[in-house]
Amino acid sequence: MSPETAAADESSLVTPFTAATIADRVREALQTGDLDDFAAPLSPDVRWGPPGSATPPCRNRDQVLEWYAKGRSRRPRATVTELEAHGTALLVGLRLDDGQGRWQVLRVGPDGVNDIRGFDDRNSAVASLVS
Repeated sequence: MSPETAAADESSLVTPFTAATIADRVREALQTGDLDDFAAPLSPDVRWGPPGSATPPCRNRDQVLEWYAKGRSRRPRATVTELEAHGTALLVGLRLDDGQGRWQVLRVGPDGVNDIRGFDDRNSAVASLVS
């Protein structure tokens, strides 16, 4: 078998990233804080930041993972309270140990999660799903 045929056969075995196919994996990675598990569904060019930011502070997988690692060392732990697939996005609800709620919207493309936005309230997070 030629290398081109082998590569084509191998690529057909890869499951495409969709919000629905990675939801459980994202939930588990966030719940346990396992950065290796969280890295797997992230696009190399994932961006993370506040809603509406044209220049988010994190602009690649390594920066996003570094932000999560720092956050885990400084902030209270979080529990995933909800995770819903909405088309090409995941709505993630988190409850911090101090009782505060936070929400994230993860947008998913062919190469994995390519955009993450953090919200202080659920209504704003849900509203971003339609924009």
